Amino acid sequence: MDPTYSAEAEAFRDEIKEFLTANLPDMWAGIGALDQDDIHPFMLDWRQKLAANSLLAPAWPKSVGGGGMSELEQVIMAEEFQKAGAPTGGPNDAFSIQMVGNTILQWGTDEQKAHFLQRIISGEDVWCQGYSEPDAGSDLAGLGCRAVLDGDEWVINGQKIWTSAGQHANWIFVLCRTDPDAPKHRGISFLLCPMDQEGLEVRPIEMLSGDADFNETFFTDARTAKENVVGEVNGGWAVAMTLLGYERGESAATMPIMFRAEHDKLVALAKEMGKDNDPGIRDRLTKLFIECEIMRLLGMQTLTKFLAGGQPGPGESIFKLYWSEYHKRITELSLDILGPAAMTPDHIAKTSFHTDLPGAENDAGSWVGAFYNARAGTIYAGTSEVQRNIIGEMVLGLPKEPKPARA
Repeated sequence: MDPTYSAEAEAFRDEIKEFLTANLPDMWAGIGALDQDDIHPFMLDWRQKLAANSLLAPAWPKSVGGGGMSELEQVIMAEEFQKAGAPTGGPNDAFSIQMVGNTILQWGTDEQKAHFLQRIISGEDVWCQGYSEPDAGSDLAGLGCRAVLDGDEWVINGQKIWTSAGQHANWIFVLCRTDPDAPKHRGISFLLCPMDQEGLEVRPIEMLSGDADFNETFFTDARTAKENVVGEVNGGWAVAMTLLGYERGESAATMPIMFRAEHDKLVALAKEMGKDNDPGIRDRLTKLFIECEIMRLLGMQTLTKFLAGGQPGPGESIFKLYWSEYHKRITELSLDILGPAAMTPDHIAKTSFHTDLPGAENDAGSWVGAFYNARAGTIYAGTSEVQRNIIGEMVLGLPKEPKPARA
């Protein structure tokens, strides 16, 4: 596609700018500039403003509370929100809107769409993800969490792990084995399960940084309604892959905007630390700038596909692999620029899923927090090794990776 903007697109940009000017606080410097205690209440209020102005789920149809925007309009909105340092949703909306909401739009029944989508927009339903298990991480199809139909309800028993933000959610989309005799990629169903019940327990996992964003989730005779299956019973693998496609690829055209802003911030840090004339540092910064531009063009390629009516698929693994490995390299460079200061930060800044929060200080704490976060980026949503297998087998048509011989 032509990465330029028409007069109509620029008029839409002006509308977004007017919204930001009218609704952000005076002297706004970005979400990262707020005190930690002020971020959560701001996010709750800001999310309500986004929902009231049909900006919370910009890609969704207006009939379900979305913005009905084109893909290009979504890119423009992301650009202006990034410039302003304003969030585009609440803390769980990556799961509520980007993942399960989009999946229900594609796979859900009319009744499921009518019930769940409006409740996601309003914030009445807050979602988290139930995929990984202690013995089923990269090999997701090896999951063992069971669901058995008992009259009009599914009864769920088992465990999930790395349930991001699960302590803040009241619903979980969970992959369960519903036919233990079927081949492992088949007998799996995609269930929607309420978390406010005695049979479901969430235990936070404290990390080295002191954060507890991840959780263990235990199901002990937890129940959900029979109709809360998305797609076919025992056909949940296809639904699960659709959701991962949205997780890995829907932001392909907007994430490069965020990463470019992060690169600009690193250049400023290099100048501040007197490292901008170091030939090795300059070379690495230049290579990363080129990689960031390649990422932007990959995003434009994905946007072109979506504009033509395409849906997320295996090709989205290319972008996920690219950005997660890129982010490791740029945050490693940030620590090299900081030198000894990186070993003794006076704080560890809170990060978003990818980079530090817009408006945060350009200091050791900010970059160390981003460095920690980047390690996880090559693991969640499928490890880099899994992405390479998907690209090789399902995009390039290469032979499958040999399985180890059985004893």
